[in-house]
Amino acid sequence: MDKDRIEGAGKQVKGSIKEAVGKVTGDTKTEAEGKAEKTEGKVQNSIGGAKDSVRDALNK
Repeated sequence: MDKDRIEGAGKQVKGSIKEAVGKVTGDTKTEAEGKAEKTEGKVQNSIGGAKDSVRDALNK
């Protein structure tokens, strides 16, 4: 598994928590930062998945 997938998953979790805290406290800035971080994590996770696919294809 590529390190980007692991880091991306971590960012998704952290972003979700930050977004939830922003919603609970009514802090729209924190909520927006959480959404952005969650999206960044999804993209990074996707990149890691693509790297894994390429690596698997090359090893066959």
